[in-house]
Amino acid sequence: AGDGAVPSPLLRQDEQLELLERLDFVLKNVMELRKEVEELRNSLQHLAVEIVGEVRNHLEETQRVARRRKVPFFRDRSDSTGSSSIYFTASSGNINTDDGESEGGYTTANAESDYDRESERESEDEVSCDTVRTVRRDSLDLVPEDENPLVVDSLLEEGLGQLLEQADRLHSGDEQDRREGFQLLLNNKLAYAGQREFLWRLARAHCDMWELTEDADERRSYATGGKEELELALQKWDQSAECHQWFAILCGQVSEQESIPKRIQAGYVFKEHIDKAIALKPQDPQLYYLLGRWCYQVAHLGWLEKRTVSALFEAPPTATVEDALQNFLRVEELSPGFSKAGRVYIAKCYRDLGNASAAVLWMDLASELPGSTKEDAESEKELQEMRSV
Repeated sequence: AGDGAVPSPLLRQDEQLELLERLDFVLKNVMELRKEVEELRNSLQHLAVEIVGEVRNHLEETQRVARRRKVPFFRDRSDSTGSSSIYFTASSGNINTDDGESEGGYTTANAESDYDRESERESEDEVSCDTVRTVRRDSLDLVPEDENPLVVDSLLEEGLGQLLEQADRLHSGDEQDRREGFQLLLNNKLAYAGQREFLWRLARAHCDMWELTEDADERRSYATGGKEELELALQKWDQSAECHQWFAILCGQVSEQESIPKRIQAGYVFKEHIDKAIALKPQDPQLYYLLGRWCYQVAHLGWLEKRTVSALFEAPPTATVEDALQNFLRVEELSPGFSKAGRVYIAKCYRDLGNASAAVLWMDLASELPGSTKEDAESEKELQEMRSV
């Protein structure tokens, strides 16, 4: 308007209401647009984290392959008594030096050709790494790692924290939740396979799938897969109570369909890792519950199992019902009402020790707890059988 513009008259009341409604409509649209932009930004950040994780794992794998190629001629004998697996602790004794010399001759014969191939592959790896770095910088305008690695690490840590929180929540849910949790961790394995907190949760998810599956082959596959994940993790994180705990559980699951000697061997491994876990985390009731079950099973070994143990092992495992009872009572001390199955075991221990009144008391206490797991459902059946007797 110019200098001679005439001021507009005041709006009528109905026009003011209409104007306010339009302004309110515009504000709502702006708020919704802002919310969509925020969601899009979060999605891009998560996508950036996944891409960075994949690229980092690819680079680490490339470096591991390169290191292996530099020493491709060392050959270990596959004698089980000399294995580096945690299952075996006995030494292999004297080694035949003739075999070692023949293997050394084989190494020398192949050294030159392998070295030539190694040089060519290393040059290819360098080109591949350069390409990956270029893609990493171009994708989603990510900050180059060399310029600001703290930004990348913080994004990875933030994404990992959210993922672990969601995995814990799904693990505590129903059957469908636990299946979703297993798939969630599998989908993110490429990005976080080098993280301790991620790996033991992935192994725990394998245990969940073992419990939810009825087919024997599928159960063994889940247990074996989880156990293999933790075998590698324990080589790096031997001071993780969770790694030892879930490795022990998976060993027991793998041996469920095995022969008596293999089940007994798995029992030794189970006890070893539960003891280590308790030493690292002495206030965890779950660990004492697992140890109590082991003691109870050992105390009730059948005649055949005892003969097998005596024939195969110089120092057979020993445990009594009293040992089992002390561990189950320790669970109640740390976390009263920790599980329905735990209280049923206490009642069974008192029954076996001839204390009928204490057994009835703990049967009543077990009845007060709801059953939330498959194990609790099985314990409820045992409880009913005990009541009938």
